[in-house]
Parts: sequence; structure tokens; C-alpha cells
Amino acid sequence: MGLFVLGLNALIVHAHLLRKILAVNVMSTGVFLVLVALSSRTEDVLPDPVPHAMVITGIVVSVSATALALILMLKVNRATGKNELPDRGRE
Repeated sequence: MGLFVLGLNALIVHAHLLRKILAVNVMSTGVFLVLVALSSRTEDVLPDPVPHAMVITGIVVSVSATALALILMLKVNRATGKNELPDRGRE
């Protein structure tokens, strides 16, 4: 839960796109840790394999989404010369 809140804070506070991408990755890592922790709550029973499969699938999706986000960040950098989204409120 702490990693998710830490990532959410960084996502809101920072304007730099790379920091936002890293913040989303930290948030997803927090969710993965919660899923793995929930799968083995009791010591007498074997861990549930479904959350583990969900985490592995989530890692693959997360890597793909990060690659796409980095490509989009590079396109924004080429178009605007900055690694930040334009703030419509300041203009």
C-alpha cells in the first residue's frame, strides 16, 4: 500500500514525464506486492497460483506500457523541446 501511495504522490507532484512514468511503475509494483502477499495468507494451505499468474501477466503488460510511454515521451520532447506536458492553466 505504501508503494502505491508513494507512486501516486510522485505522479501528482512531478511535472517531468519520465518521473511520471517511473511513478506509475512504482504504483504497479505496489499492486503486485499486495497480490503476492494475498496469495499466501495462510501457512497451512498452498499458495493460490492465480494471483501469481496475474502478477506475471501484469509485469509483461507493465513493461509494454512503459515502452509505449517512453516512446510517447520522446515524441513530446521532439515536438515541444521539453519533457513536460504543456500546462494549459498557465497559458
